[in-house]
Amino acid sequence: MLTGERTVLRPFTAADADAIWEILSDPEVIRFTFDATTEVTLESVRPWYGSRSAQPDRLDLAVTDRDTGEVVGEVVLNEWDPHTRSCNFRTLIGPRGRGRGLGTEATRLVVGHGFERLGLHRVHLEAYGDNERALRVYRKVGFVVEGVRRESALRDGKWVDEVLMAVLDREWAVHRGYAEGRGLEEGVGV
Repeated sequence: MLTGERTVLRPFTAADADAIWEILSDPEVIRFTFDATTEVTLESVRPWYGSRSAQPDRLDLAVTDRDTGEVVGEVVLNEWDPHTRSCNFRTLIGPRGRGRGLGTEATRLVVGHGFERLGLHRVHLEAYGDNERALRVYRKVGFVVEGVRRESALRDGKWVDEVLMAVLDREWAVHRGYAEGRGLEEGVGV
C-alpha cells in the first residue's frame, strides 16, 4: 500500500470489479486504453482484477481517493525485465478521479516505489499523441519523450501518433517526480 496526500494505492480485490467496470465503460478510458475491437465484459473484469495481486512479474494497484476510499483508477508496473531492471508503466483514471491531481500523485507514488524500493533503472511507457491529459502528467513527473511512432494507430477513423517516454533512476533521484520547472525538456534527460 502506498499513501499520498490525496490517494492511497492498494492491491485490487475481486470486490473492486464493479467500480473498475464503471471506469472501463467511460468513453475517454475506452478511447485511450483499448483497441476498438476489444470486448470487455463484467464477467472478464472480475477474475482479472481479483487475480492481480497474485502476479509475480507486475504490480497492479487500485488508485483510491484517500478521503472517501472510492476506487478512481489504476496504476500498473508491468513487462518487468530483471536483466535491464526496467518495466512498463500504464495508468487509467476514471471521470470521478480526473482534474484533482489524483492521477499525478498516483503516478509519482508508483514510479517512485519502482525506483526507490524495487531498484528499477528505467520506467517506460507509450501514450497516444492525442491523449494530452496523460502526456501532461507524464512530463510533469519527469518522463522524457524518446520518440514518436508517427500515425501508428488508427483510432476513430484517424491516424494517431504513439509517443514513447521514459524516466531513468538517476533522473528520478534528482527530481523525485517533480520535474516540472526543473529545466527538463522533451528529449533531454538529467
